[in-house]
Amino acid sequence: MQSLDAELEDARRLAIDDLADAIESIGFECTRCGACCKSEAEDDHTATVFPDEVRNLEESAARSAADDQAVEPRDSDSYDGDYDWRDVARPMPYGLSETEEGGLEGETFEWALQTDDCGDCTFYEEDESGTGACSVHGDRPLICQTYPFSVALSGTSQPMGEAVDEAGVVRAHECEGLGRDISRDDAEELARALKERAVRELEEAIAVRDEYEPASPDPGEVVVHDSEGAKRADGTPLEE
Repeated sequence: MQSLDAELEDARRLAIDDLADAIESIGFECTRCGACCKSEAEDDHTATVFPDEVRNLEESAARSAADDQAVEPRDSDSYDGDYDWRDVARPMPYGLSETEEGGLEGETFEWALQTDDCGDCTFYEEDESGTGACSVHGDRPLICQTYPFSVALSGTSQPMGEAVDEAGVVRAHECEGLGRDISRDDAEELARALKERAVRELEEAIAVRDEYEPASPDPGEVVVHDSEGAKRADGTPLEE
């Protein structure tokens, strides 16, 4: 297996045209079924989100709330309203232990999009007909922009189980929109986002590796290691 650094160089060399060719050969059109935004069986929805994407989503969600309430959008430096880090992201649950009170404790790596009481993405909405929509669609994370595709490089995420189709280095994961015609422009747009995501995921993994220092969380406490260092579950740096 190649090192993360070597995989990163491979990701940076990915050709947009080659990725777009692969996406075209597989085919895809979003049907807005919402399956990629919902929980699976007994497992909550889990989608990796980068620290800067969490902050972008905080601002996007706050702007949407401000628009709905006909008030001025938040100032990202002084906003003290309804949205904070915990409304957007939660510690990735893998590796954490459950406390007697039903909470989580321990150390983990990276963040997942926050979920609602049903285990669905907190930003997922359905209209009366059951058609799904993302309330922060314009600012959705790269993993959401590129689903159901991933690239076959170690250190990159492979969402929603095993791949069901592949072409070149592109893998397709279960989705009812696969196999549908996609325009070249849309394929190239998706390919650009897919390459950006692969590069970002590997850069993040390398930064986590280089920044990591074991922590000793207190009972009932969660420590999350991301590319910016160790954080509490509310996104604040551990050393503060």
